[in-house]
Amino acid sequence: MHLRAVVLAAGLGLVAAAPPVVVAQAGQPPVAKRIPKTDTVQGELRRDDYFWLREKSNPEVRRYLEAENAYTEASLAHLKPTQDSIYREMLGRIKETDLTVPWRYQGYWYYTRTEQGKDYPILCRKKGSLDAAEEVILDQNRLARGKKFHALGGVDVSPDGNLLLYLEDTTAFREYTLHVKDLRTGRLLGESIPDVWNGTAWADDRRTFFYMRADSAKRAYAVWRHTIGTPPARDVKVFQEDNNLYSAEVARSQSGKYIFISSEGFTSSEWRVIPTARPTDSARVLVPRRADVLYSVDHIPGRFLILTNDGATNFRIVSAPESDASRTAWQDWQPASDSVFIEDLVVLRSHVVVSERAEGLRRLRVVKLANRDTHFITFPDPAYSVDPTGNTDFDASTLRFAYSSFTTPETVYQYDLARRTRTVLKRREIPSGFDASRYQLRRVMVPARDGEQVPVSLLLPKGYPLDGSRPFLLYAYGSYGYTLEPDFDSSVLSLVDRGFGYGIAHIRGGQEMGRRWYDAGKMMNKKNTFNDFIDVAEYLVRERYTSPARLVANGASAGGLLMGVVATWRPDLFRAVVAGVPFVDVINTMLDASIPLTAPEWEQWGNPHQPEHYAYMKSYSPYDNVAPMEYPALLVTTSFNDSQVMYWEPAKWVAKLRATKRGANPLYLKTNFAGGHGGSSGRYDRLKETAFEYAFMIDAVKEQPAAVP
Repeated sequence: MHLRAVVLAAGLGLVAAAPPVVVAQAGQPPVAKRIPKTDTVQGELRRDDYFWLREKSNPEVRRYLEAENAYTEASLAHLKPTQDSIYREMLGRIKETDLTVPWRYQGYWYYTRTEQGKDYPILCRKKGSLDAAEEVILDQNRLARGKKFHALGGVDVSPDGNLLLYLEDTTAFREYTLHVKDLRTGRLLGESIPDVWNGTAWADDRRTFFYMRADSAKRAYAVWRHTIGTPPARDVKVFQEDNNLYSAEVARSQSGKYIFISSEGFTSSEWRVIPTARPTDSARVLVPRRADVLYSVDHIPGRFLILTNDGATNFRIVSAPESDASRTAWQDWQPASDSVFIEDLVVLRSHVVVSERAEGLRRLRVVKLANRDTHFITFPDPAYSVDPTGNTDFDASTLRFAYSSFTTPETVYQYDLARRTRTVLKRREIPSGFDASRYQLRRVMVPARDGEQVPVSLLLPKGYPLDGSRPFLLYAYGSYGYTLEPDFDSSVLSLVDRGFGYGIAHIRGGQEMGRRWYDAGKMMNKKNTFNDFIDVAEYLVRERYTSPARLVANGASAGGLLMGVVATWRPDLFRAVVAGVPFVDVINTMLDASIPLTAPEWEQWGNPHQPEHYAYMKSYSPYDNVAPMEYPALLVTTSFNDSQVMYWEPAKWVAKLRATKRGANPLYLKTNFAGGHGGSSGRYDRLKETAFEYAFMIDAVKEQPAAVP
């Protein structure tokens, strides 16, 4: 899944000598100075008064963002007790000292554990048996010491268990350095590789591995081969993707027999293989790229399994011999269905488990390879999340999956594929206690304006009255085919326990209802995403779950674009909107191919260099549609080092809103100067950020009049 990303365009040279930040008086919001920049696009003169905010190195830009932070902090200082209370509640629902269920790989049992007071996990293993002595192989807390931000990319152990690759980012800008650690001595080898991308794969010789690099637009475009003990300058480039609509990935197959190199765009893909036993072989193309054909590949003994949309909107599975994976050699393995969307595969030596989606819910189909005997693993809740996880042992006769729902804390099961029985390996513990009987879980289908039925997952306090008197938080994403699952979220209980209803709108742009659901929410159909959310909100008001005076909307990233649109189109429908790292400057970003992921995402949003696309995108882009009207109360968040939605998009939007909007509803911008796209890297700081947003929501609705019965 690609996520909206942008980077700094340097050397703009547009800032005048006069300070662009003016604070009128104490208690008033900062005012960003206007410095007009004009362009002509599709014969139309465009003026951008806040383009100068892209100058990340300009000290006036930082001063403006800091002034916005100071205004937000001062204006919301009265929420500190509520924020602290929510933080303590959320912390009380987390077992701070804990460990994951161990998974088996090449003779070792691996697991991560956390310790109270420490922000990051500790990766450990035991050799042969869970009764063996613990070996700490990577303590992220030590790596993060003294750093404002710390994130790990891939962590990859060599087949013999002696060497560890890990990718480290201390910038929040997804700038990784690859390190090689000798697990026998605990020391780093002296061949760290800077400026790599997330993705590695080991060959069988235990001394050769593959890694990726990205271009200036943060598009993974090249795969390199490195041999331990040789300088990185001698590394060999084994693949390069020159078409900027495609991004590369590298991985070792579950079977261990192949290195997979994929090059994928939003509408087509191409895969290559290198035998892990012969890492210097040239990469072999399995199926040549064709327009509008997507496929992915897995390997089972003797054959490749190919998941493809070739002749199948909801995808199908075909198999092909290892020696010839071309279309002429394909054999049907699981045919396409109009009602069942095939999402993914877990391949084991004796079984394949197919993740499917039917009627908006995921199910697991188990197929025995010897005789193609098939059965399903079933689940009890009307809305739930299930995710196969930790299945790293190709020879395993069991499947591991995590299951949860709004009212069921995550439970990890081990499923015996032959006996068809499940065993609980771990159930998430809620130290402060959790009583599911205090809540009710519902799943409703809401009619959209064009007749489609939009699934909505609801979590309500027991006895929730349908009289319009209660506050409600409605959340959604709706882009890139990403599916929001109604899984257990202990944080949101702090709202529900205060009387809020909570809902996830599974709107078009995701894949909850199959591939067509995604196709109907992108490109020239993108407005379906926004209309679906509005139609769900109107349903909640109509059915008296809440009222416009008590309804809060929330979304982040591309979901932040959704927030910007609905706040503009229907400000009367929402009391407050929280837009996290929002992609709101659609036209300017998609016009600039130097910005990360812009070119590939011309197949997601459209290309404004084309007149029809430009007109459509302009009609909904929040930055282009700021109007002199009363908006809902707005809280907008961003991170200064976000590489996916650059800080300047929300900053420009807020600056333009301040100069244009009417009414007394508040507008706040909060910039995290140490975080990335997901906010802070430490788990405690992330909880504090969520607590801050929830306190804002509670405050926004608490004094609003109740609906008239």
